[in-house]
Amino acid sequence: MLRFMPVGDSMTIGSAGEHTWRYRMWQHLRATYAGPFRIVGPRETLYDKATESPDSYEYADPDFPRAHLAGWGEGWQHMVPLIGDAVRTHRADVLLVSLGLIDLGFYTNAVQTAANARAFVAEARAANPRIHLVLLPVIPNVRAESDAPFAAEVTAFNELLAKVAADLDEPRSPVLLASPPPAYDIHHDTYDGTHPNAAGEHKIAEAFAEAMYQAWDLGEPYSA
Repeated sequence: MLRFMPVGDSMTIGSAGEHTWRYRMWQHLRATYAGPFRIVGPRETLYDKATESPDSYEYADPDFPRAHLAGWGEGWQHMVPLIGDAVRTHRADVLLVSLGLIDLGFYTNAVQTAANARAFVAEARAANPRIHLVLLPVIPNVRAESDAPFAAEVTAFNELLAKVAADLDEPRSPVLLASPPPAYDIHHDTYDGTHPNAAGEHKIAEAFAEAMYQAWDLGEPYSA
């Protein structure tokens, strides 16, 4: 049984009424992965913008394994103290991680954020020395289009994240850097310049799926 845990910020938890890329990934794995698998994690809810709390179960299609470790406004620094217990308790084998945008926007610069990414990997490995990780770079967003210093931090962090993956990758616990979603366009793949719509959800799921297929021969090429 292979256990996948999605880890992320607002783009991963999603908000009331959405499918989320987690749902798209589950559909893909169900269609292409030959072995048994589970989606695991300590949380199940969506973020409700009306209550400003992660207390919604109003998925566009609630009939799927909704487990995750994601939070609206949470970044690498928030997940470092949580990931060890989450991996240990839910026996995660593969972490699908999409973090960084919220960190750079509100909490830490590129160097500090990369240091937190390293700490995250260390905590995950302390809980499972054979954990596999797929890390998604910060993808295009509306703030980077209009805020040049922020865009520079995003570029710097993505370069540092690639170094994190290269430095920490090892055979028993691989760290894989996914490629940014192909042709991701904030004007067509998001509803507000940052958060994915249905098209964006598919593209984020595709980024993770293609990385695992190409590097680990897991599943098949992504098909929406």
